Amino acid sequence: MEEYQDNSLRGKVFRRLREDILSGVYKEHDELRETTIGEELGVSRTPVREALRQLELEGLVSIIPNKGAYVTGISSKDVQDIYKIRSMLEGLCARWATRYITKEQIGELEEAILLAEFHLQKTGDRDVAEKAQQVSELDGKFHQVLYHASNSRILEHVLSDFHKYVKMARTMSVEESSRAEKSIEEHRAILDAIRSRDEDLAERLANEHVMKVMKNLHIEE
Repeated sequence: MEEYQDNSLRGKVFRRLREDILSGVYKEHDELRETTIGEELGVSRTPVREALRQLELEGLVSIIPNKGAYVTGISSKDVQDIYKIRSMLEGLCARWATRYITKEQIGELEEAILLAEFHLQKTGDRDVAEKAQQVSELDGKFHQVLYHASNSRILEHVLSDFHKYVKMARTMSVEESSRAEKSIEEHRAILDAIRSRDEDLAERLANEHVMKVMKNLHIEE
């Protein structure tokens, strides 16, 4: 799951297309035309072609000779596999975070939880989808802080990539308020275990949290 980190045109186009595929802007089987994308992004066809080749290596795009590039997307089986692998890695991440987390990072985790609770409980004429998006973003922030707190650049990179790959599924998982409430409660329990420096408990709770999210999506075997 290599990702371009430079600011080259190739890297910018790759990141933009990848985000659009993972967020649902482009649907499965949609054709990705080099000329059209180049015009939309204001670049030549060369960086677009290079980005499409990289996306093919990641399994997000299928390039058919003499026909074009088509979105492969993320299948239910892919999401299922990612969640199962991620559950184990999230547990390891929580264990390591218990050892290395800073006071500042604990504060960031607390803030993400409190803001998620605020948005979830706030009533009014706000669009349900908007509320779900805000809670989902705060869910993502909680996990990103946790990844960084693991003090492992490699683990942080792998888990961040997995998080991007199931972006749409994650948003779906918090649209139901009852699941969102439980998810926040689970985050709180993980944070409490980390505060208590209980590595075993933090690992188990993080592992269980990811599996519960997967079950809520009804994608388990």
